[in-house]
Amino acid sequence: MDKILEPILKALKIAELRRKILITVAIVVIFRIVAHIPVSGIDLVGLQALFASNQFLGLLDIFSGGTLANFSVISLGLNPYINASIILQLLTMIVPSLEALSKEGEYGRQKINQYTRYLTVPLAALQAIGMFALLKNQGIIGSVTPIQVAAIAVGMTAGTIFLMWLGELITEYGIGNGISLLIFAGIVSRIPVVSTQTFSILDSAQLLNVALLIALGILVIGGVVFINEGRRQIPVQYARRFIGGRESGKGAQTYLPLRVNQAGVIPIIFAVSLVLIPSFAGSYLSQTTQPQLILIGRWLAANFTPDGLTYNLVYFLLVVGFTFFYTAVIFNPTKIADEIKKYGGFIPGIRPGTQTASFLNYIMIRVTLTGAIFLGSIAILPSIASQITGIKTLVIGGTGLLIVVSVIMDTAKQFESKLIERSYEVFASK
Repeated sequence: MDKILEPILKALKIAELRRKILITVAIVVIFRIVAHIPVSGIDLVGLQALFASNQFLGLLDIFSGGTLANFSVISLGLNPYINASIILQLLTMIVPSLEALSKEGEYGRQKINQYTRYLTVPLAALQAIGMFALLKNQGIIGSVTPIQVAAIAVGMTAGTIFLMWLGELITEYGIGNGISLLIFAGIVSRIPVVSTQTFSILDSAQLLNVALLIALGILVIGGVVFINEGRRQIPVQYARRFIGGRESGKGAQTYLPLRVNQAGVIPIIFAVSLVLIPSFAGSYLSQTTQPQLILIGRWLAANFTPDGLTYNLVYFLLVVGFTFFYTAVIFNPTKIADEIKKYGGFIPGIRPGTQTASFLNYIMIRVTLTGAIFLGSIAILPSIASQITGIKTLVIGGTGLLIVVSVIMDTAKQFESKLIERSYEVFASK
């Protein structure tokens, strides 16, 4: 912990970095204020009762930073932007024109970011309409006119765009990594609330369960750090170069790092999007007039709950599957083998070309399996923890812990790099 906090404490002593920190804090405060501005026409008492009675919606509310239970103008959060980023990233691997654009340096990155913003708007509008339909079905929203429906959708879409703008302000004028920091702030802001809820109903019989839950959280944090920093180093040897029959330089040896968690939290986001469908479909079918549909809806609603075996098994398998899928999209062993061969490199004991690609693919499958099992375990950890301890209010989710720890580590590394850069500037000026 001291190693992580040390760069931040040093940065506070530098005027430029201190200004960036203050700007970031001010934007985060604005974000938390807006999170408590509700959309008009909503029964907030009934909405909060619905979230309190539904464990699944409660977990979603924790992940959103409390904006869902308040149904604030930013209740959609940054999910539409994240989904748009994932879609553009996948399209970049598939569409040749986007792939060529991604290789054009800063200009290409800015154009892809612009396309991501454009795609965020319709995705946010669709999610706003879906959220309205869900609450309308639950009786939280009464009879409204089409103009009021449009106003709610436009307001929630504007809230997502506003959050996206705040994140870009942090990236440009603050300490960077703005979108991740806002998600981090939303998750962390719920910790005092759920802690208060837990300790208000705590008795002597549950003290051991709370201690067990805290110990489990510490183990998860250690596991996240270990997996995020985990690398499989593949040695790459470059042949010696000869010019005019003379050796111009000795062959260098570098390492190709293969990350254990190559996909990050993206597989979990994909899996959540799919595992939500049976639950919402069950809720909708249960209120139809067809007996067969009602039976199907009740079965889906009963089995696809956060503490159900079917839900957790499907969730785990989806995360593992998407981890392999996304890693296969972003990691192309054939392309990497060609690049190594192009610059005169080879892996010791492996022939360049096809055998190198096969070797990298074999190693990557084994490494990815470890990361996939870890991500799947993190995804279903809240359900396991709540069933073991019987405490359902203190669980912020393994995914939330994964995001929180990852953002802290990335922010500390950014501070460290800025401090190193400044030390070089000071040294060069002397």
